[in-house]
Amino acid sequence: MAGSAPRRELRGRRGECGALDQVVAGARAGQSQVLVLRGEPGVGKSALVEYLVGSASGCQILRAAGVESEMELAFAGLHQLCMPMMGHLDRLPGPQRDALAIAFGLSAGSAPDRFMVGLAVLSLLADGAEEQPLVCMVDDAQWLDRVSAQTLAFVARRLLAERVALVFAVRTSAPTPGDDPLVALPELVVRGLRDDDARALLDSVVHGRLDERVRDRIVAETRGNPLALLELTRGSTAAELAGGFGRPDARPLASQIEQSFLRRIGSLPDAAQRLLLVAAAEPVGDVPLLRRVAEQLDIAPDAAGAAEAAGLIEFGAQVRFRHPLVRSAAYRAADPGDRRDVHRALAEATDPDSDSDRRAWHHAHAAVEPDEAVAGELERSADRAQARGGLAAAAAFLRRATELTPDPARRGTRAAAAAQATFEAGAPDTALELLAAAELGPLDEVQQAQLARLRGQIVFARRRGGQALPLLLDAAGRLERVDDGQAREVYLEAIGAAVVAGRLSGRARLREVAEAARAAPRAPQPPRLTDLLLDGLATRFTEGYVQGAPLLKLALRAFRRAAEQGEDDVMRWLWLTWLVAGDMWDDETWQAVTTHAVRAARETGALNFLPLALSYRAVLHVHAGEFDLASALIDESDTLTEVTGNSPLGYPTAFLMVWRGDDVRVAEWIEGRAQDAMAWGEGRAIGLANYLLAVLYNGLGRYQDALARAERAWEHEELAGFGFALFELVEAGARSDAPEAAAAALHRLEEQAGASGTDWGLGVVARSRALLSDGPAADLLYREAIEHLERSRIAVHLARTHLVYGEWLRRENRRVDAREHLRTAYDMLHGFGASAFAERARRELLATGETVRQRTVDVREALTAQEAQIARLAAEGRTNSEIGAELFISPRTVEWHLHKVFTKLDVTSRNKLRGALARP
Repeated sequence: MAGSAPRRELRGRRGECGALDQVVAGARAGQSQVLVLRGEPGVGKSALVEYLVGSASGCQILRAAGVESEMELAFAGLHQLCMPMMGHLDRLPGPQRDALAIAFGLSAGSAPDRFMVGLAVLSLLADGAEEQPLVCMVDDAQWLDRVSAQTLAFVARRLLAERVALVFAVRTSAPTPGDDPLVALPELVVRGLRDDDARALLDSVVHGRLDERVRDRIVAETRGNPLALLELTRGSTAAELAGGFGRPDARPLASQIEQSFLRRIGSLPDAAQRLLLVAAAEPVGDVPLLRRVAEQLDIAPDAAGAAEAAGLIEFGAQVRFRHPLVRSAAYRAADPGDRRDVHRALAEATDPDSDSDRRAWHHAHAAVEPDEAVAGELERSADRAQARGGLAAAAAFLRRATELTPDPARRGTRAAAAAQATFEAGAPDTALELLAAAELGPLDEVQQAQLARLRGQIVFARRRGGQALPLLLDAAGRLERVDDGQAREVYLEAIGAAVVAGRLSGRARLREVAEAARAAPRAPQPPRLTDLLLDGLATRFTEGYVQGAPLLKLALRAFRRAAEQGEDDVMRWLWLTWLVAGDMWDDETWQAVTTHAVRAARETGALNFLPLALSYRAVLHVHAGEFDLASALIDESDTLTEVTGNSPLGYPTAFLMVWRGDDVRVAEWIEGRAQDAMAWGEGRAIGLANYLLAVLYNGLGRYQDALARAERAWEHEELAGFGFALFELVEAGARSDAPEAAAAALHRLEEQAGASGTDWGLGVVARSRALLSDGPAADLLYREAIEHLERSRIAVHLARTHLVYGEWLRRENRRVDAREHLRTAYDMLHGFGASAFAERARRELLATGETVRQRTVDVREALTAQEAQIARLAAEGRTNSEIGAELFISPRTVEWHLHKVFTKLDVTSRNKLRGALARP
């Protein structure tokens, strides 16, 4: 509908109304607007929302309101908001259209990723706004179902150049910031009225003379809350008001307002009170449904008139309470038996075909004792919710189904399913409680083993340390008796947990876990990816790197083939495969698995997984010297983790920062992140932080510091980070007169990187030998290292090899040869953006007597990370829609960015982008 309500002044709200006017003006001008109105109950948020409707003449208006009783119904709030736009559904790209249709129950299919649904909503709103500016308002957002809130937060963060305004009204008593998807969005805190405005409002509703001191006290006690001023004074004399505020046992203001509504409800005829209860229990505001239930409960038709006359509710096209506190007061005031009767009537009156989940939920609220029929109905609702991607809703249905299940065995099964769904929905503490309930039931051996596995997974998710190891090993032992395949998977999970715990679990712990895994049942034939990885890692950590290398190389080859064929296990085990490939100096596997993971996550909309895939891909780009591409992927990953509410993945950012080497403050940041990770139980972070700082200090020429950090990283043998630290330690030791430390590190590096057999591994070994050699032997080794590294993707190590070779040549007084390699190193490192290492090369060039020209600014440096990414995709021939789908922005936003790119690069068309981006 279009906004057409008459504008009216709101007392004392000039600033807030001005902000809302700017929101509408921005949307009309094609500059997307997002605003969160925060305030306590009754402070006037809903009045400001109505003001916004009146201000938005000529705009389409979409409205939704969170309802407390619907918080467990997946996509309920989103469905409310988007229903008027569903005529545009066929215009969306196929994957987006299908995701939204499944989420809304319009079609069947596998569960869509909730942020693919978010991209569909973004596209839907952007498409609708092409016809007319769109103003979307969500009132009582604190009561949105979780998946709707997360999806709308995603949309809000991706709006930029669309004619769309998105405004939320939310209570300040909403969840803590970590649980609030709307946190960090632009917000306006709605406070109480100023004293003079509050006095004027009070005078307008209190008849007769009001003592000045009484009035001042009321204003002070209500803190200028408009609803409190209007409601708490209703029907009271001045004398009563004087004694009614500031009592020693005074309740919170919201409770006082609700009590006022309770008194007004209690003064109504019984039929009107019962009708209000029906309306409060029926969250959709469906008037025909309300009439059917009222008739079923013998509520007289004139009850509606009495409720409306009291100013508590309106019966129009939809049922609307005057304020959400009226709804909660009407529901809480009712006798529990009356509430159950109403829910039972609502369940019977709700269409079982079109609204089966809400019908099941009403039946659940009507149940007094265990009821298998209702429990089964809830279980089926859980299946439907899970199929739509509503994990939190599925978990809620299953929890209630568990409570209503009379049979102990079936109750245990449902409690286990509820625990699994609750864990997957991101509530591990509640999942543990359900797990304990499941363990009380009669369980067979398979169920006991599966619950033990789930307990280990939950403990690992809550604290990434060694606490999960005994639980996972116990689960694996149990599963050995019933399911060899699952047992081997759990052993692999246990090895992964031990790798993450690192030195915090003790030096011998990882070996103990690996020994237990080696004693596991033999792999089936042909072996799965997990089997190959488990056998390789178990051998690696029991017999040593050299003995484990052949098995791990076999596993990595299998993962590369699986990546080419798009197998799901590549995604599941990406994090561990990534570490193993780094440990084996295998950049080919890095390339294969990250290419597949990023593409598959984008195509399926797996936005919980995509940040991890993007982060690993970004680290590969850093190794390849493609810092700009890495930066763009890191920015995208950080945006997605912010939207999904997950913790940012700090390693890629830190890795890029130390290689850039232009901000020594990164050391403090890395130390802080390592401390946070250690508190979380991730001992691996200690070695990782020390390795990163060794890179930083080698770049800055602070070799003693680099040596100290590399030696600390060397104290515990960890996947990938240990070998990388050896590389840094050899250079730092060679440059800081610590030949023994460098030689010891070289010995281990020769053993590990040499056994890998890759050009990357052989190149770093040859380079490290050269650093500790003299004369012709050193010369040959440097050349050998360059030959190997030129055949790899690891450009940063190639550039650093040219650098140390040039430094050695200068000390050998071979200035002409030194200049050649130092110039190559400087050009490469400067081109990458590796400032500290480039400065090392520049100083060495100056020492050879060569003048180093001042570099001109690369035209690409004028582009932001996202602009650079969009420009690259456009240069490859992608359309705006294709770019938008890949980067989770609308085509209009892509066009907006491209306009800025054209201006910065001084081009006028897309077909000139490739040439402009190639210019130095």
